[in-house]
Amino acid sequence: MDDLNINGEVVPQTLKELETINKLLGGNHVTISGIDSILKRIETIPDPLEIADMGCGGGDMLNLIANWANKKGISVKLTGIDANQNIIDYACENTRKFENIEIINGNVFETNDYPKEYDIIISTLFLHHFNEKESASLLSKWMDKSRLGIVINDLHRHPLAYHSIKILTQIFSKSYMVKNDAPMSVLRSFSKNDLEIILKSAGIENYILKWEWAFRWKLVVYKD
Repeated sequence: MDDLNINGEVVPQTLKELETINKLLGGNHVTISGIDSILKRIETIPDPLEIADMGCGGGDMLNLIANWANKKGISVKLTGIDANQNIIDYACENTRKFENIEIINGNVFETNDYPKEYDIIISTLFLHHFNEKESASLLSKWMDKSRLGIVINDLHRHPLAYHSIKILTQIFSKSYMVKNDAPMSVLRSFSKNDLEIILKSAGIENYILKWEWAFRWKLVVYKD
């Protein structure tokens, strides 16, 4: 999905399969629990709570947050940012039942593409697409753009995770992109040491890094 020009039926097919995989493996809760941990540290939740999803893809996480906030009675304004217009088109349709979700086409490295600040910035299964220097740069930019903190939900590089997702996608996936990209994403993902080096490079010290089920890292950066 790194190809910004990718289009056609492969886009919705891939995004739908990725949504199913993430739902079945149970990794989506990592982002929600990270947001919740930030909110527990403050006395008053902003009204509305503004959250930006960097590299939002098909908007699945935005839908989940909107539903979670509704159940919690939290007023939220959600913004999804992605650089692929074809994915943006899909995300707009996928999130259209929520009036408080906005999808915009923007380059996550170009802060002029998202000039305002947000209470919380999230990134789910996105950071591993970048090298160490780029990842540190993104975290630094997102710290400047967030009022309360950042939540990163990303993959743990581990042999069991690689072979498991390879077998799973070969059996159940109909998308050649999912079959190729899912195992590759695990290979490009993080060890604990990788993330600690990136955080140090970004000048970030106030954070919690925790391993979660489905071979995920939950990184919550607090902005005090």
